[in-house]
Amino acid sequence: MWQVKLRTQEKRSFFFVRHAVRNPLSRHRAWREVAIAAVVLPIAITLAVMAFAWPAGRISPRDVPVGIVGTGPAGQRAVEGLTHEMPGAFDFHLYPDQQAARSAIKNRDVYGAFAVSGHSITVLKATAASPSVAQLLTDVGQQLADKATQQMAARQKAAEQKAAEQKAGSAHSPAKAHKQAAAQQGPARRKPAPQGAASADSSVKVLVKAIDVVPVATEDPRGVVFSSSVFPLTICGILIGAFVTMARGLARPRHRVLTLLVACAVAALGVYLVAQGFLGALPHNHVATWAILSLDLLAISATAAGVIRLLGPAGLGLSAALMVFVGNAFSGATSAPEMLPQGVDHVGQWLPPGAGASLLRDTTYFDGNAEAGHLVVLALWSVCGLTAVMCGHWVIREARGTKTTAPASGELLPALPGSGTALPVRRHAHAHARRHDDDG
Repeated sequence: MWQVKLRTQEKRSFFFVRHAVRNPLSRHRAWREVAIAAVVLPIAITLAVMAFAWPAGRISPRDVPVGIVGTGPAGQRAVEGLTHEMPGAFDFHLYPDQQAARSAIKNRDVYGAFAVSGHSITVLKATAASPSVAQLLTDVGQQLADKATQQMAARQKAAEQKAAEQKAGSAHSPAKAHKQAAAQQGPARRKPAPQGAASADSSVKVLVKAIDVVPVATEDPRGVVFSSSVFPLTICGILIGAFVTMARGLARPRHRVLTLLVACAVAALGVYLVAQGFLGALPHNHVATWAILSLDLLAISATAAGVIRLLGPAGLGLSAALMVFVGNAFSGATSAPEMLPQGVDHVGQWLPPGAGASLLRDTTYFDGNAEAGHLVVLALWSVCGLTAVMCGHWVIREARGTKTTAPASGELLPALPGSGTALPVRRHAHAHARRHDDDG
């Protein structure tokens, strides 16, 4: 009788342990995978394409800092004209002379400046700051020159007509007036006036002169190599972080941190040898440029490693989405942060891809001017990521300690009433507990 009760209770205990650890969604795994493939993945791909295509399709100047040399009437008319034709495009700064404007460009206070005089417009630009903004300033300078030419031609034509009317009114007899009118119309019939006010007289044409204050490297005249070298750093940093976190041979956190530092430094050296040694796109401040490349890679890889350490494999997807689809898309490396839609420019500069690209540009071409903010951003991401790598196992240990799990394989159930002995129970195969990470 007692043996029958003992077997009945043993079967109930085994049934409870077996079904307590079973995944309730295991029967619907096929439908769940179909839903992920048909709904979740297409939505993620659509958002990724929009993240890259939307900023590129909305590139336009928005509060681009630009200087105006002088406070004369010509400069005031230029500011009024640009404000009327392109509202919100530029943030104007006044400078007393061209030397002050050049210093502001080198200090990264403005992207360029317009020096407007009576018969010429000088465009001071910095192709190294942004090739697209430099081309924009050149085009705007030409537009200002054309408009000034038309205004001067119109004023000259009005003055000539007024003088002709005064001269005609001073005639004392109709015959004399008729002779004067015929004399004035004769040359006009023999030599018709050209069409357009801009070509009325070569003396009223306003000339445009563009000066590149901080040019890019001669081997990279359009800055394509620079931007092409910056974008792969994000993916490379994520790969480094994923490998270091998932490598079984790196058992302790300090080993992982040391490996991250060494891998980022060596990878940055390889990037620099290709970008400068082979392509000549980073011509100045060699050691500082290599250090910035290393810090950029460290900020990305440490963040990815820390997120993976805390969240597991899901952290890889999260870090990739954050750095690639948000950081790269909103970095402004191919144009300028001020050319992106409002709000997006600030988001990109607070992430390692955008801050790293701006810091690398400041270090390579502008002697580190205006680099403090970008340096702080990269340092914060690096410190947070390395802290997660060092202390992540404590967080995981506390999180796992709060969970109630079924007895592991080989453990004994509490003794049944009246039996006096504990019963060994074999756990289901898919309910094996993950081995605890003993890092520390």
